[in-house]
Amino acid sequence: MATPKALAMAEEKGLDLIVVSPNQEPPVAKILDYGKYKYEIEKRAKESKKKQHTVEIKEIKVRYKIDVNDYNVKINAIKKFIAKGNKVKLVVMLRGREMQHNHLAYDLANRFLADLEGEKITVEKKPSMDGRNVVTILAP
Repeated sequence: MATPKALAMAEEKGLDLIVVSPNQEPPVAKILDYGKYKYEIEKRAKESKKKQHTVEIKEIKVRYKIDVNDYNVKINAIKKFIAKGNKVKLVVMLRGREMQHNHLAYDLANRFLADLEGEKITVEKKPSMDGRNVVTILAP
């Protein structure tokens, strides 16, 4: 249909002529209410945004002198964060003279990894020194 004829039809109905796909030969256009069309597009964009999950990095801080019960609580927290689809940054803190015993911090980080082995977890960053801390990053 010719463009002037389509424009006349749209005005007659009190609607707008909207080009849907200009790259085709001939270009495809629709007669509809532009305000309603724009609203529908925004509504679809919001809906798709709702379904997206942003990955957060949750941080678990421990000292290498951690007690058994506290250790189990931290393991459960890591499992919960991973189940929700978040990454986990495990930080084993060292203070003052504890820096001389950093091998104990590495042992603790590796113990965490060994206990979480059965879970669906990938190790993004192996235990390594980051300043005064031993840091490990886990991902679902």
